[in-house]
Amino acid sequence: MAAALLLPGLIALPAYAGDDEVSFQYGHYQEGKRQLFNAKSQFNPIEVDTLQGNANIKLSERIKFAFNYTQDTWSGATPITTAPVVRQGNRLRVDNDIHSGASPLIGASAGIFDKHFNPVSLSDPANPDSTVIGSDTRLVHTLSYASPETRKQSDFKISYDWDTAAVHIGGGLSIENDYESRFGNVGGRWDFNQKLTSVSASVSYTNSHTQALLDHDAQTYYSSNNSQLDKLIHSDVDANVLIANKTDWSTHLGLTQIINKNALVNFNVGYTYSSGFMENPYKAVTFAFVDPSAVRPDGNYNGTYAVLREQRPDERNQWTENLRYVQHIDGLDAAVHVDYRFFHDDWGINAHTFDVDWVQPLSNGWTITPKFRYYSQSAADFYQPLFLTQQRLPDNGRLDASTLPSNYASDHRLSAYGTLSGGITLSKQFAKGVNFEVGFEYYSHAGALKLGGGGEGSYADFNYYVANAAMKVNLDALASTHSEHSHHTGHSTHGAHAPAGIMFDHILHKAGDVMVGYRYMYANQAGASLHGDSVARDLDIASLGCKNHPCASTPTYMTMHMHMLDLMVAPTDWLTLMLMPQFVDMSMNMREVTGADEDPNPHQHSGGHSTGGIGDTGLYAIGKLFASKGHRINLSLGISVPTGDVGIKLRDAHKLGDVFIHYGMQLGSGTWDFKPALTYTGEADKWSWGAQLSGTKRLASKNTSGFAFGDLFQATAWGGYQLNSWLAASLRGVYSVQGTVKGEFNGAHLGDGGESFDGTPRSWGGTEDATANYGGRFWDVGFGVSASVPSGDLQGNRLSFEWLQPVHDDVNGYQVERDGALSANWSYMF
Repeated sequence: MAAALLLPGLIALPAYAGDDEVSFQYGHYQEGKRQLFNAKSQFNPIEVDTLQGNANIKLSERIKFAFNYTQDTWSGATPITTAPVVRQGNRLRVDNDIHSGASPLIGASAGIFDKHFNPVSLSDPANPDSTVIGSDTRLVHTLSYASPETRKQSDFKISYDWDTAAVHIGGGLSIENDYESRFGNVGGRWDFNQKLTSVSASVSYTNSHTQALLDHDAQTYYSSNNSQLDKLIHSDVDANVLIANKTDWSTHLGLTQIINKNALVNFNVGYTYSSGFMENPYKAVTFAFVDPSAVRPDGNYNGTYAVLREQRPDERNQWTENLRYVQHIDGLDAAVHVDYRFFHDDWGINAHTFDVDWVQPLSNGWTITPKFRYYSQSAADFYQPLFLTQQRLPDNGRLDASTLPSNYASDHRLSAYGTLSGGITLSKQFAKGVNFEVGFEYYSHAGALKLGGGGEGSYADFNYYVANAAMKVNLDALASTHSEHSHHTGHSTHGAHAPAGIMFDHILHKAGDVMVGYRYMYANQAGASLHGDSVARDLDIASLGCKNHPCASTPTYMTMHMHMLDLMVAPTDWLTLMLMPQFVDMSMNMREVTGADEDPNPHQHSGGHSTGGIGDTGLYAIGKLFASKGHRINLSLGISVPTGDVGIKLRDAHKLGDVFIHYGMQLGSGTWDFKPALTYTGEADKWSWGAQLSGTKRLASKNTSGFAFGDLFQATAWGGYQLNSWLAASLRGVYSVQGTVKGEFNGAHLGDGGESFDGTPRSWGGTEDATANYGGRFWDVGFGVSASVPSGDLQGNRLSFEWLQPVHDDVNGYQVERDGALSANWSYMF
């Protein structure tokens, strides 16, 4: 999260939606290639996929409740340190004739420096006795790749409004693998001067906990000073876990003044005091240790490059001042927003941000918003890309902190630079209260763009873009639509709704109807490892669970979260078209199998992995085959578009090179899939019932990564009872069968039986890396409830929940037993 906050221009998602509004937004951040001079990075640049959902509901006339959920998944390469080009930190590593970049090349190594202590290049960089070519002061970022990591944040706010004042209280939690943050806030607003003037104030507190498992390979490369050692807790001989805490106190004061009917001005000031662990545990600083007495025969100096973890102050005071002016232009029915923000702290950073947006409504509900942003900051007092110290590096690599600066960092986000961006947002109101928008913004990040010049060198320049898509549903506006069309009271789809875990059970009421909805699905595998329908022994897993080689690990749990939007429209009375984009995140935790042979890479098989991002996209047509009083039969024909990534790889650590993450952790199928469903539903009085046959047929034998998931068939039947006018309950039985994975990854993966760059086996995978350990036959029982709002402002909204409890598992190969699945739906038709 700290990284996200320090990237100017990363999507500024709204803190809270409007009154009685729900919204969903997806954003993608993508960096371009970095300047690496004569080296070519084998890593993809960093990218971030973000999903956010907001809900703001009036609980009463004066009480409002707001809830936000955000998750973002990071992957790709980012700078770990800055070093001279002659240091060759991004070169491909060569061992046993196999090229790899298995860990950032940041270890201590010899260097040669001229009489001004500038780095010197050699004809053979690997041979310090080769010919000296000359001084080379060029710097470059050393890139390091990380496996995908997902952060999840939930926060809420409850507010109470009077006629001229309001108070609120809120809090939240942000969690990722190595970082956890809890926060709370309280504030209020006072309106006076006939509500032309408003004053707001708030106070917040945040407590953050870092528990970072440091890179096992890179760990041996670091030198340490005494103060850094105090922050490291050694959990075992091969790993270091850094454990630290930080607290933040923030306060805010704002003033809004309406100047006239077309203009307003807003001024905000804020202050934050932070104390505790401020460092980024994954950033390093390169020091050049040059001993002035170590003079070479050619007059140059022998020295050593060494890497230390960055050292930042333990306290930080930050101030912000923000001024906004909004002007409506009658003649164009447009509005211009002009913002200026000034940030400064006691680390020496002064930052200026200028924003200009032009909001231009067009005809037929369209709005276009071009935007411009400029950002500039000075460097932190303790920032340098490369640190030079005129002393000899001790043989043991342990340094006396008194011989070094008290604080030092080479994180490029603390350097002096500027960004310049332009973008556009296009929105369309398709129906009263329903709005869709897409946006794109492109940024140029360069030291030369710093206000007044003097920024970081061109080696640190790069470009990036931010794209987003959003859907907003204003429930107030939809409620007024119901009031205007009272004959639609109770307007819904034909018949009772199926349980939440069922899709394609109904069509819309008539031509022209539109429905929007959100589906959430959670599935978890945890508990015993199974072979078929019996508990498997670890000795059997070790010898038989990974195809034709030993098996080192098996999952302790596998969790999947899926977020889907239902966008439905009826072109005719008998046909409904449906678009279903998906956002998926998954996590897995593994354990070493008892009885397995000694594993040369034990840390690869303990701990966890996570992935997240856009999943596959569904396109469906649902047609009415038969309808009579109390009975209906619908046929759904659909195609799943392979928009989910199936090429996700683990970070190149543990001497494994670049390897695919497990099949079940990829974000989609990678194949075009045919998805038919035949559904019967019936009802009488308060009872309802139904049955469905559905399937998934893969239309290709392999995807771009070389494999294809097995076909899927499912049969289900259910019954429901209407408990009262707004609440119904259901009971369902499900039988599913799925085949094993066909083919296998067409590149290095943990189950391929290959070798890593140093010749050790790469086949020490786990059960999740063997294609035979997917699919099976499964029986489940579902328990569901469905609630609809029959009248009032929220009339037409429906919420459904269903828990699917496993009854029997008969798995292919060796798999962890299923623990259960939850489906939750919200929908609104208009």
